[in-house]
Amino acid sequence: MTQWVETPEGGRDRGPFEVVRAWVEVLLRPRRFFENGIAPGDQAPGLVFAVAVALCHVGVRLALEPDPLPGVEGRPTGLLVFAFLVAALILAPLALHLAAALQTLVFLGLGALGLAKDRGGVSQTVQVVAYATAPCALSGAPIPALRVAAAAYGFVLLVVGLAVVHDLSPVVALVAALVPGAFVFAYAFGGVFALESLLGTNLVGPVANATNASSPSISNAVTETNAWAGVSAVFSVPDT
Repeated sequence: MTQWVETPEGGRDRGPFEVVRAWVEVLLRPRRFFENGIAPGDQAPGLVFAVAVALCHVGVRLALEPDPLPGVEGRPTGLLVFAFLVAALILAPLALHLAAALQTLVFLGLGALGLAKDRGGVSQTVQVVAYATAPCALSGAPIPALRVAAAAYGFVLLVVGLAVVHDLSPVVALVAALVPGAFVFAYAFGGVFALESLLGTNLVGPVANATNASSPSISNAVTETNAWAGVSAVFSVPDT
């Protein structure tokens, strides 16, 4: 799951500039990117990309939200840095691989039905999920409409990536993306919680407030500070 191919055939080039280039291309020309930017076994660039997206999302959130650490008075620098590092460097890779595992299980089910016979490998799935998170680099700001739009476009990118990389029809790709897409974009990046805030209604649970509408808590110290809240829910319970 963490194989680093030093000399891959195809795939994306390494380096900070190439991360930015990949971000722009996957947003503007997703089909072309997924056709040329994914290489079997070459997960390292995708993992770096996902971590970079998480760094952007969490950094903006911690900087702009008026109460980034509920239950903690003020904005203690050390605690903010700790939350930032835990969220972006530990939870992001963990959530990425968990989403890829969910996607693989879905593929096994579709394969049994004869709907995904020519799909690619797990490493390609990891890369597709990683690059589909690109819009969420912009969703750290406490703007529910922006978070909903980023999550929705991320899901669209996931469908496109699955269709291209795993040679699926659009309908099958959509079905295949439902479970991992819900985990990553609706829950981990808080799209559904932001939608609740926009609609003023309760869709999946207790309604979060408008500026903190994207995650359950990981602990009293790190509550609602990370972009990958779906993983934090394993260790705690949602806000009530």
